[in-house]
Amino acid sequence: MSTVIDTDTQPVDRLEPLTGGTLPRIAPVLVGVCSVALGVLAWLLGLGVGGAVVVAWLAYLVGITGWTRAVEGSRQSTDTLVKTLMWTAFAVAMVPLVSLVWTVVARGAPVLTPQFLNDDMSGRALLGVGGGIYHAIMGTIMITLIAAVIAVPIGLFTAIYLVEYGKNNRLAKVITFLVDVMTGIPSIVAGLFAIALFIVITGDPLPRVGIGGAIALSLLMLPTVIRSVEEMLKLVPDDLREASYALGVPRWRTIVKVVLPTAVAGIVTGVTLAIARVAGETAPLLLILGTARVANWNPFEGPVQTLPVYIFQSLGQTTHFKYGEIWTDRVWGAALFLIIIVMSLNLVARIVGKAFAPKTGR
Repeated sequence: MSTVIDTDTQPVDRLEPLTGGTLPRIAPVLVGVCSVALGVLAWLLGLGVGGAVVVAWLAYLVGITGWTRAVEGSRQSTDTLVKTLMWTAFAVAMVPLVSLVWTVVARGAPVLTPQFLNDDMSGRALLGVGGGIYHAIMGTIMITLIAAVIAVPIGLFTAIYLVEYGKNNRLAKVITFLVDVMTGIPSIVAGLFAIALFIVITGDPLPRVGIGGAIALSLLMLPTVIRSVEEMLKLVPDDLREASYALGVPRWRTIVKVVLPTAVAGIVTGVTLAIARVAGETAPLLLILGTARVANWNPFEGPVQTLPVYIFQSLGQTTHFKYGEIWTDRVWGAALFLIIIVMSLNLVARIVGKAFAPKTGR
């Protein structure tokens, strides 16, 4: 015999709400305004700009964390504290970057005229009148392209061997170790290798050839290309390879028709970033390229000028008592154009990566 309990007559305890209070959306703004006011007060009291910023930041940190703890609880206040510290670290990291970009743009933009971009340093430019960076732009493009032609195929085939053929292979382990070592070598070492190589080849005690700079840059590109391509190939699912093998497709054709097309977005992105990385190198090129006042289109004979080397060498002219200001303007203009080149390459890498990325359905 069962007993029926009338739930309507039973006392019901008051249920606790599943969610606590929530700060209004305007809370960070209110706390920020009050913090800025305290910072201004500290500045008026003579603490200086730095002290005022510290006071305002501490006031905001204490204010927003305490308000969150009072309304939403200790867990949310901890989350707010960590989030505030994270955004603070981001802001501190951005200060030197924004300052650098602002300085280069402000001082270099007025210099980037068509004449500056289309003239070289021949003729009257040597006397501080006129002159531009055309020869340095063309030299940078030529040397970087030759370096890419050398490094990209070698890096691509090396990565393919490591992933597709060299699993649990002693030779692959040795290559991986050497690639890791190359990643950490100073760039000046690549320049020393290039100049030593061409001293042996040409017999000239101080060779000045563009191909030497391209070889030095290719040494710096190789580990980046190998590592980026290797990681992209590892991301290709093994199921695709096994399905191709099950159909009787040989390994080389599977790599060409299945693996590489699947990983092409990451490969192109990695290669482009590697090119952007070496486009601004200076140390290895100082040893092997020399100084050129006009564009040299023959990489196997004579010195070649690049933008990083042009900037470094032009800095030595800024102390000239008569033409120092003109050389300073040239340095800022060349620096801004070099930043534009590197930034453009990074944007191209991102666009190409999105364009060639595999399309995923629902």
